[in-house]
Amino acid sequence: MLVDSPPEPRAETAPAPPSRRAIRSLGLLLSLVVLALVALASIAIGAKGLSPAQVWHGLFHDSGTYADVVVGDRISRTVLGLLAGAALGLSGAVLQALTRNPLADPGLLGINAGASAAVVTAITFFGVTSLSGYVWFAFVGAAGVGALVWFLGGSRSATPVRLVLAGTAISAALYGYLQAVMIMDNAALGKMRFWTVGSLASATDGTVVQVLPFFAVGTVLALALARPLNAMAMGDDTARALGANLNRTRALSMVAATVLCGAATAACGPIVFVGLMVPHVVRSFTGPDLRWILPYATVLSPVLLLGADVVGRIVARPAELQVGIVTAVLGGPVFIFLVRRRRTAQL
Repeated sequence: MLVDSPPEPRAETAPAPPSRRAIRSLGLLLSLVVLALVALASIAIGAKGLSPAQVWHGLFHDSGTYADVVVGDRISRTVLGLLAGAALGLSGAVLQALTRNPLADPGLLGINAGASAAVVTAITFFGVTSLSGYVWFAFVGAAGVGALVWFLGGSRSATPVRLVLAGTAISAALYGYLQAVMIMDNAALGKMRFWTVGSLASATDGTVVQVLPFFAVGTVLALALARPLNAMAMGDDTARALGANLNRTRALSMVAATVLCGAATAACGPIVFVGLMVPHVVRSFTGPDLRWILPYATVLSPVLLLGADVVGRIVARPAELQVGIVTAVLGGPVFIFLVRRRRTAQL
């Protein structure tokens, strides 16, 4: 009599590991949560101590009390920090991809120098004293230098090396002009000293409204360039084979970086390390794909900028340190650590 052998137990299938895309999406969602928390901290914490009840009242009432006015100022400051941080991070990521240089930042192509030179010119020769006047001069200066760098870099035949060389040369010349004017004009020196440090303290609703269209246009353009910049990262010949228009991509990248960095510099002054450091951090966990680097940089750069601004308000109470000083102090050691890591030093 034959006895059937018991059926062999079925091997349980191990659950599939989460895809890289899902992990990146979850990370981007968590980054948005962190950004929201930092923005709330920026509104709630300042050089002037306010209770949670006063902050809450200032957010949802308009009675004109001192606390309400302070909270209103912090809201404008926070909104400008969100916009400027995103602009600096995006422009840095785009310029690093455009020049294929992991050390590239908005200052490499002379954009910061152009804005600074335009502002000192406005103060010294045109008598401009208000921040609203600085904004337009700074933006025109940044845009003019961006166009000049593109022209000197070869326009349609521009290459990453030629763009960097042109930007470096123009920056040196403009900073020489800047120092000469400031030495000869004490009034310009006093006013420029505050602006060149980089600060969110002078943010107003009017400033935000003035620069918002530039931020919006630059952000949309930069995000739209992710795919062609990905193709260019594989080399010009490969990019052409994949259908990328190199001249158009380089020109639009320059426009996007100039608009974004020019608007941020015009509103806040030149703030260093944000556009340089954040893309490095992002690239360490997203890889070289700009379709992920650009959105992450858009979210995490304001986290750094607003976080540094909050730190500056706390450490020097009842006064405060400007955000440009805090980012420089924090950014130097962090950036040295990052460039020593081979993985983040490579594009």
